[in-house]
Amino acid sequence: MTAVGMNMRRRDAEDKAAGRTIYASDIVKPRMLAAGLLRSPIARGRITKIDVSQARAIQGVRAILTAADFPGLYGVGVADHRWMADGEVRYVGEPIVAIAADSPEIVEAAIAAISIEFAPEPPVVTMAQALRPDAPLLHPNWNDYKVLVDVEVERGKNIAWQATVLRGDVDAEFARPDVRIVETHIRVGRQNQASLEPRACVVTFQDNRFIVETSTQVPWAVRNWTATILGVDPSQVRVIVPPVGGGFGMKFEVGLEPYAAALARATGRPVRLVNSRADEMATALCRENAEIRLRSAITPEGRIAAREGIVLMDCGAYSGEQPFLTTMIAHTLFGNYELENARLVSQAVYTNTAPTGAFRACSGTYCTFALERHTDEICTELAIDPDEFRARNVLRDGSLGSTGQVFEGSIHNELLETIIAMRPSTPPAAPAGWALGRGLAVGTWFVFVGPSAATINLNADGSATLVAAGVEIGSGSTVQAIPQIVADTLGIAPELVVVMQADTDASGYDVGVGGGRT
Repeated sequence: MTAVGMNMRRRDAEDKAAGRTIYASDIVKPRMLAAGLLRSPIARGRITKIDVSQARAIQGVRAILTAADFPGLYGVGVADHRWMADGEVRYVGEPIVAIAADSPEIVEAAIAAISIEFAPEPPVVTMAQALRPDAPLLHPNWNDYKVLVDVEVERGKNIAWQATVLRGDVDAEFARPDVRIVETHIRVGRQNQASLEPRACVVTFQDNRFIVETSTQVPWAVRNWTATILGVDPSQVRVIVPPVGGGFGMKFEVGLEPYAAALARATGRPVRLVNSRADEMATALCRENAEIRLRSAITPEGRIAAREGIVLMDCGAYSGEQPFLTTMIAHTLFGNYELENARLVSQAVYTNTAPTGAFRACSGTYCTFALERHTDEICTELAIDPDEFRARNVLRDGSLGSTGQVFEGSIHNELLETIIAMRPSTPPAAPAGWALGRGLAVGTWFVFVGPSAATINLNADGSATLVAAGVEIGSGSTVQAIPQIVADTLGIAPELVVVMQADTDASGYDVGVGGGRT
């Protein structure tokens, strides 16, 4: 019998159930310091005065760092984010000062002792405000920011990034006299991942290198961006990932690591920095709030002649992952149905709110909701059977996707036929006081690609050690599924495969774990 496909007991289950698993926030090292951040209490304004002398005089305070200690600009698509507020704050919770001290209590006392004054300015907290012609520029020097990817991109004013899809003659199709036009407008709010383990890390500075033990989905990104933010070579940063207590996309970027690393270098001692639950709720890279407008031209035969979409995505004070996420809209919003004529514009909009990011099928959940709500409205307005409309228009073998890719297979049709066949012809009666409804929706998701690596070391006792670049975030892929593949390939029992923690010094490059990618 092969190990792959067997229902095996998870090797990490007992320790997790018994509370023995060591997460990043559980790590304790000799002479370790606690750390904390002074965060902005206002959404927008200038820092007019900052005096840390009283905080520095408190016994047990070992280091106080400000913007000058974090010279690099960060970004995924656009380098627009200075890691510590430098003269201006752009959202409530933005870090201004980092402190390391002998205990968390001393850190809190030092934060309270800092004298800081602001010149508040009216915050721009909605996308509608940000896009007004007379809106203040949240990044007046936006044109000086470096674009980090080799693509032509439209940016300007309070638009951090714009992604566009255009195929066919959309305007001509909408102008046809025989089509019916249906429009849908939907707004969705933010969602916080609320993982059980907050963002946390412990950093040691040793032999002129940073040893970063952190809860992350992207150890190599943490390595590279920590180096950039601190102005050192990536080879000076080693990232080790213990078990991750929930990520869901929130840990798909560098987070607390540069602060702890800079404090560890300044003090020469290990530093632990853990977000409070309040910090996580206020500043986590939550799913963005968005506004979706859809317009479709439908032929008398019930075919989609053309579709137009406009999506506004609130990236918060900095662009973060949104340049990447705006491009995903082409798949999550325009990826279910055949569209010979399509126009889609998705924009990431700056506001004076906490930066947003990935969260479980990023943009896919609300785009699928908006698209299928739009589909139902089309069927209602044109008196078309929803099952028949979907079956007639879904992508099938040979269909062109919105970005021009050719699809193989007719999975949508097969699934629709199966589900419709399974559905009772008569809905069950609703209990007293209840209303029952049923619906059908089509959704697609893609797995983004990128490099990864694994090394297998054969041991003298017949076991094997798996050094994987990926991170175990709770799905079981790294601690369970991959070892089963290794066991089958080598012809040994799965329990003889030892799994090492992700470690950038030991493994090859990995783009990250998330979005369906292991």
